[in-house]
Formats: sequence, C-alpha cells, structure tokens
Amino acid sequence: MLSNVLSAGFVLAAMLVLSWQITVVSLVLLPVFILPARAFAPRLARLTRERYELNADMNNTMTERFNVSGAMLAQLYGSPEREEVNFRGRAGRVRDIGVTQAMYGRIFFASLSLVASLATAIVYGVGGRLAARGDLEVGTLVALTAYLGRLYGPLTQLSNVHVDVMSAMVSFERVFEVLDLAPVIVDRTDAVDLPAGAAAVEFDHVGFRYPAADEVSLASLESVAVLDTRVPAPVLHDITFRAEPGQMIALVGPSGAGKTTISQLIPRMYDARSGAVRVGGYDVRYLSLRSLRAAVGVVTQDAHLFHDTVRANLAFARPEASADQMWSALDAAQVGELVRALPDGLDTVVGDRGHRLSGGEKQRLAIARLLLRAPGIVVLDEATAHLDSESEAAVQQALSAALAGRTSLVIAHRLSTVREADRILVVADGRIVQSGTHDELLARGGLYAELYRTQFRPATAPTDDATGGSGGRPGESGGGSGGLADAANAVPA
Repeated sequence: MLSNVLSAGFVLAAMLVLSWQITVVSLVLLPVFILPARAFAPRLARLTRERYELNADMNNTMTERFNVSGAMLAQLYGSPEREEVNFRGRAGRVRDIGVTQAMYGRIFFASLSLVASLATAIVYGVGGRLAARGDLEVGTLVALTAYLGRLYGPLTQLSNVHVDVMSAMVSFERVFEVLDLAPVIVDRTDAVDLPAGAAAVEFDHVGFRYPAADEVSLASLESVAVLDTRVPAPVLHDITFRAEPGQMIALVGPSGAGKTTISQLIPRMYDARSGAVRVGGYDVRYLSLRSLRAAVGVVTQDAHLFHDTVRANLAFARPEASADQMWSALDAAQVGELVRALPDGLDTVVGDRGHRLSGGEKQRLAIARLLLRAPGIVVLDEATAHLDSESEAAVQQALSAALAGRTSLVIAHRLSTVREADRILVVADGRIVQSGTHDELLARGGLYAELYRTQFRPATAPTDDATGGSGGRPGESGGGSGGLADAANAVPA
C-alpha cells in the first residue's frame, strides 16, 4: 500500500506539471475503480469463508477416517465406498469454490483493466483535440498517456487491497476467535508448587457437572455450527473420601457412575463445581498445573501411544531417562522381553496409536511409561483391562511393588483386581453408596456383593429366574482374570 500510494502520488504530481487539464480528465474515472472492488469483495470473502470451513471438514475427515483405526472400521463395516463418495463430494465442492474464486478474480481484474483502457481512450480523445488546436504538444500528450499507465497500475493494486483485506479478515476472525476463548483451567496468580513425594488425596463434598457446549466450544470450528445451550446435568453429588499417602483406594461400580470423572478432578482436567479437591492438603485450584500434573501419573484403559519409537514414547514421561532406566521400567511392566525381541529394540516404531502392538502390549508399555515417571500419586483407570490372566497377575505384582509408598486410585470393573485395596468405594449415579474393604463389603451385601456374585457366578450355576435369586446386572468385563475358584469359595452362601 505504501509503495503504491507513493508511486501514484509522484506520477500525479508529474502529470499536473505537464497538463492540469488532462490530469483532471484522467481523474474523472477514478471513482469507477471502486465499483468492481465493492461488487466482488463481499462475494470473494463469502467464498473464502466457505472454503475454509470445507477444508476444515476435509481435514477432520482425513484425521478421523483415514488413520489406521478409522480405515479399519470403514473396511470392517463395509463402507469404504460410502466414505469415498462423502469425501469426493466435499473435495468437489472445494474444487468448485476454487474455480469460482479464480473466475471472480479474473473478472475483477478485467473490469479494472477495462476502466483503465476507457480512461486512456478518453485522455487520447481530449488530448488529441487540444493538440489539434495547438494547446498541447503531441510529445506532452504521449508522455501523459505513459504516465497514465503508471498511475492506473498502482490504483488497480490499491483497489485490490479492499478485496485482499476482506478475504484476510475471514482468517483473522477464526484465529482471534480461538485466541480470545478463555482457557477453562488456568493457574492462579498466587499458585504454589506441590511438594514432591506421596501426598494425601481428599474429596470434600465435591459436586460436578461437565461444561456446557457454549462454555468450551466454538461454533466456527464445528462441522455443524449449532451450539447446544442446554446445561448438562450434574454427574457427581457430594463425593467425600480421603486417601492417605501410600494407600490404595479402589473405585468400582457400573459404567457411567462417575468413576473416571472423579479421577479426572485430581490432575485438574476439570474443576469441581462445589466442594474442594485437595492434594497434599492444598486445594488443587491453588496449585500450579505444572507441579500438580508432574505429581500425578495416569494410565487409562485406552493407552495412547504416539507414532514414534518405543524410546520416544517412554521419554515422553521422562525426557532425561537413560536406556537402563527405560529397560528397568519395561521389565517391571512385564514387557521387557517383548521389546528386546523387536527388530530395533527401543528404536522400533510402534505405529499410529501403537497399532503394531496388541492391546495388552500397548497397555504394558503405558504402565512402563508410568513406572518411568515415578509420580507420587497414581491413577489407574482400567489399566489392566486388556491383559490376559497371566500378564495381569505379573503386572499386578509389578504394580504392587511400584505403588508402594505412593497414593493410588484404581478404577476397575474386574473386582478381582481390587480385592487387596485398602478401601473400596462403590460409586453409583454419581454418589458413593458403599465404602469398606473387600470382605466388609461382601459381608454387608448391597451393590458390591451383587456385582461380585454376578462376575464370579460359576458357569453351571442356575439362573436367577430359576432360583428366585436377586442376581444382578451382567458384569461388564467378565471374570476371566484368575483366582476364580477362590472367588467362588469366598461368595457367601
């Protein structure tokens, strides 16, 4: 803009010196340069916005459908043709918009060129009449028309600035919309660091609901730009318990009861809506996120591995770890022999989300990553769900040694994995309905005993309909985890 303004200014001054009459005539058509910009700029901006949205949809499609898991699902459900049709339709629309934008751009520049040509013709006509009367030299007229080309070039570029700015503003709107969205979880200005080591975890009358869509979402980034304004129902009600340093607390209960939500409040993935979550005596809202999350290690049921080497996946938890420390963690997680047998050992690439490993192997590698991090607080969310009986027993033994002296919160559907917990909390409908040791809860009856009987009922036992027993809902993961005979003997008659 600066160079075009300066160029147009100097050229205009030179034309005024040569002939003010011709200069005035050449400026008569100057307002006409604004008309094409006003006509095409809104259309180009609208097309640009639609193109960005379609590109975002295509990127989402490629991310979700064309990775290993998405492609396998499309193959298994026999829908690759449907996915191809959907993607072809979106890609075709992007192509059409590109062609339309190019045509608008060509028409826009052709319009400006037409205006400049008309202005040149008018100057030649008026200047020719003046030259015929002897009021203007022919050389001056030629010089003025040459200057006219140097004048309308910058003016054309300046007219195009309006189009460029309106198209660029579409990008700026999306960028600033993201930048202006306030983070849900932030450090307080007076946040303190959590001291290292094992720490007590306390829930004090905690209530929680997940954020509404309009609190955390941006409509412009969604495939369907419609926000759900309904306020979600509370998922936790008056949760109160305390885990002392070194204790193992187990959370059991049916799916959707709120067990994982409880665990996510400890590393402050969300903030409690009421009550307080304390770690080491500090309200987590007053702790720095860096120190809090450094003290909490989590292994989820769906262990995520990066498309990188075994070494890089382990180093993600502890970048400064040596190879010997990595091997020790792998051996403790009962996966060392497997990694040694891989073609490149620690430098073997595990694939997208670890698809080159089995479910149990991925889970044990995630546990090794946790052991390498050695946090003071450990959260295991169905961490042994993918292990067979033999591997589960070995990993449980490794975890027992690794969790010694650390505060641990274990979520499990297979009740055999939590029998040795210091305390078992039974969660149902967002509330703690029972609390005690394994033996106490079995003797007391209720939901825990019902779940236990359901999981470990012998295969030859008569059904509840035949016996008139209360039974219960089918176990969610079955009882094939070992110790079946002991469990059956432990069930009260």
